[in-house]
Amino acid sequence: MQKRLFLTMVLGGALALSGCNPTYNWRDYSSPDAPYRIMFPAKPATHTRSIDLDGMRVEMTMTAAEVESVMFAVGTGVAPDPARARAAVSAMKTALVRNIGAKVERESAAAAGAGMSVEIDALGTANGQPMKLRGRFVADGKRFYQVIVMGRADAVAAEHADQFIASFKAL
Repeated sequence: MQKRLFLTMVLGGALALSGCNPTYNWRDYSSPDAPYRIMFPAKPATHTRSIDLDGMRVEMTMTAAEVESVMFAVGTGVAPDPARARAAVSAMKTALVRNIGAKVERESAAAAGAGMSVEIDALGTANGQPMKLRGRFVADGKRFYQVIVMGRADAVAAEHADQFIASFKAL
């Protein structure tokens, strides 16, 4: 009887642990550089560089974490005015889709006040491998954001991409 109880406890513990995925170690992240919060699946790293978005030169800060060859990233910058922030959203989306030679499979857009948000799912190819891009591009006043999940098409799990993108909150 005790042997069966012990075996049941061991199997129950093994089943409980099998439901955990230690590779995805979700953590709340509040940016020190921009007003947003998000849940990253691993400890992120941040770097800033100057980029050109269709003729607009801006400093863009990218915070990203990689898990199982899938990149989870938030990029943010400030435009001179809200109209240029909305243009930056379009430029970022176009550049990322073009970067992997992708075809946008789904796109939805919403506007609110001086802001806007665009979400996409795209499939393309990089280095001969099928790639998937899921992204949310947001303009909020002068500030703009890109929230993306990108990796090999077979490695981008919808549940992880959904969790990451849905957790983004501009503050």
